[in-house]
Amino acid sequence: MASAQTATPSNGLGQAWPNAADVSASPNWHVYVFVMNGVKYVQVNDLNGTVHAAVAVVNNATAVLPMGVDSQNVTTAPTAATNSSTQTVYSDATTTVTATPKSDGTMMFSAMSCPAGCTGGG
Repeated sequence: MASAQTATPSNGLGQAWPNAADVSASPNWHVYVFVMNGVKYVQVNDLNGTVHAAVAVVNNATAVLPMGVDSQNVTTAPTAATNSSTQTVYSDATTTVTATPKSDGTMMFSAMSCPAGCTGGG
């Protein structure tokens, strides 16, 4: 489970090395959570600091933010394709984000809000 440490978006949303705690559930990724005005922002960076994806979560709805090298490969659909290479990169009580490698070398990210509670995702 990710810790409850969060920062505001002004502390680095979109940056390679934001001023926020790394709450990643995977040793292969850095994940940062920002909260402002009731909106939770989850940003996924690789180990080199490159931003890959970001989502916003509010009132049990998830929206893809237009940032990151894989922003076009982010889905909020609960039926996102997964395989044995899929890994949970972030999970808390209400949100799970997974990463799945694609055959072309890019990553597919799936972000889901689970109002009844997430059970570890993936």
